[in-house]
Amino acid sequence: MNTKQRAFLKWAGGKYRLIDEISRHFPKKACLVEPFVGAGSVFLNTDFERYLLADINPDLINLFNVVKQDVETYIDATQQLFFHHQANTAMFYYERRQEFNCVQDPFQRSILFLYLNRFGFNGLCRYNQKLQYNVPFGAYQKHYFPEKELRFFAEKAKRATFICADFHQLFHYLWENPDDYLVYCDPPYAPLAQESNFTQYAGGGFSLEQQQTLAEYALQSQAVGIPVLISNHDTHFTRDIYRNAQIKMLQVQRNIGQTPSSRNKVNELLAIFN
Repeated sequence: MNTKQRAFLKWAGGKYRLIDEISRHFPKKACLVEPFVGAGSVFLNTDFERYLLADINPDLINLFNVVKQDVETYIDATQQLFFHHQANTAMFYYERRQEFNCVQDPFQRSILFLYLNRFGFNGLCRYNQKLQYNVPFGAYQKHYFPEKELRFFAEKAKRATFICADFHQLFHYLWENPDDYLVYCDPPYAPLAQESNFTQYAGGGFSLEQQQTLAEYALQSQAVGIPVLISNHDTHFTRDIYRNAQIKMLQVQRNIGQTPSSRNKVNELLAIFN
């Protein structure tokens, strides 16, 4: 693809900047599988016949399915919220956040989810132990309504199936239903230091044991002819759990910090099980 496409969501850890470096290592397959689809930058900037895209966050998958089903109705409804005269105020934001945490209607939740994402702090998606969305107000001067990005996503989504599932469920599905798969994993990253645990972008945490299990699943998949690529921090721990893979080093600007001094370049790796 000649022009890179942006996701309509702001998303911590999104792969927009790295997509060219990552995708050049993709072998040619018919179906790209993503167990941690996030905002979908890899999906939007690759060209596979089919996509099987999963995430453990039901609000994210609900949003994607709503946009896929009827993007024009979704745009009309969401614009009313984005362009409300109080949309960019803390009071309005926290009222909508409270509404989101109470409402059950899938369409209304999808509208509120995009508003909270674009007006909340720094592309975070975070829930408390009661599974209530708790990202604070972003207090940005300007806001962009991603109409063009929504329409592009909806058109591309005709080739995609979106499911709410964890990586355990998805890998077992792949093993039980053989196809011409390529799997790309962008999990919550292993901490750069053991005391750092701010990789909880989706509800619960992602433990070191889960990191290890994902690496084992990748090795098992490779053994049955399914190539798997995994992005992560480049640390002693990740080097150890990916010791059976080919490792490619990447350097990326991390923008999740609250201050400019905390937004430093960090080393990432791409583990290739193929």
